[in-house]
Amino acid sequence: MLSITKAVGRDHRNLEANCHTIVKSGDRDERTRFQNELTWELARHSVAEELILCPAFERHLGDGPAVANKVREQHQGIKNKLKTFQSLKQSDPEFNSLLNSLMKDFENHIEEEETSDLPKLENALAAAESQMLAHDFERTKMFVPSRSHPASPSKPPFETVAGLLTVPIDRLGDIFRKFPRETRTPNPSAQGSRA
Repeated sequence: MLSITKAVGRDHRNLEANCHTIVKSGDRDERTRFQNELTWELARHSVAEELILCPAFERHLGDGPAVANKVREQHQGIKNKLKTFQSLKQSDPEFNSLLNSLMKDFENHIEEEETSDLPKLENALAAAESQMLAHDFERTKMFVPSRSHPASPSKPPFETVAGLLTVPIDRLGDIFRKFPRETRTPNPSAQGSRA
């Protein structure tokens, strides 16, 4: 089983790869598909971190509440930009600049999380606890919104309730969006196994 650090890191690498595909591709259809994929993955990743990782920081680290609040603040900025990005078309003049800005914010978040926050958490956890957090993190991504909703609360239990209300609408929209793999379905049980 994966540790929480490896599970979160794997998500980070996938998100970076999606962004690089958008930047490098000259094919408009491919860029749209990966824009939808990036939105889908980043929205789910952010909410899962807030529901699983932030409470773990609060429980296990001496400065956990401050770390969790910092992560939530970083996510709020990312969610605000993602909300705009997810609605843009390739032809919109701000598409590339917003993508670059969004990913710069996300890369700064990754750097801090992977070099400081996650190592501190791993040191405070037994291996089995870390693996259980990783399992919870992956499972949570199956049931959270697949689009950015920056006005939603970012702390449980309110985030959980708001997320459950928006999931059906997001999933319905996902049926009509193009994704890199045409076999993608908005079925929660299928989403956890795509990585």
